[in-house]
Amino acid sequence: MDIEAEEKAIREFIDKGNYHAAMNLSISAVNECRKQKNQPGIDHFIELIAEIADTMAEKFGSQANARRGKS
Repeated sequence: MDIEAEEKAIREFIDKGNYHAAMNLSISAVNECRKQKNQPGIDHFIELIAEIADTMAEKFGSQANARRGKS
């Protein structure tokens, strides 16, 4: 798997506000890295998933932000 190319595609969906597609691609990338026993890749895409979730919480959340210690 080309991690850089995959992340670029995911970030394009993030930039367009299509978080659902970004999450799905990120989860698929985690699964592919698991198949390849690529722990650094798994960690990379897990961090990207967390970043997407944080972005969604900041943009759309109210209670979610309070739970995560954000205002």
